[in-house]
Amino acid sequence: MIPDPVPADDPEQAAEQERLALEKKRERYVWYYLAYFLFGIHIVAFVMIYAVRHAK
Repeated sequence: MIPDPVPADDPEQAAEQERLALEKKRERYVWYYLAYFLFGIHIVAFVMIYAVRHAK
């Protein structure tokens, strides 16, 4: 888990820390979506290979 950012005296610095934390969180979600997508493609490919090999 990401620790809560330390409150800064400068509001601009606090906003920058919040933006960076949000960007990091979104980037992690992008990697998750990419992993699920690639995993799904492999499942579909294996099913298609199975179907072609067992077709009559």
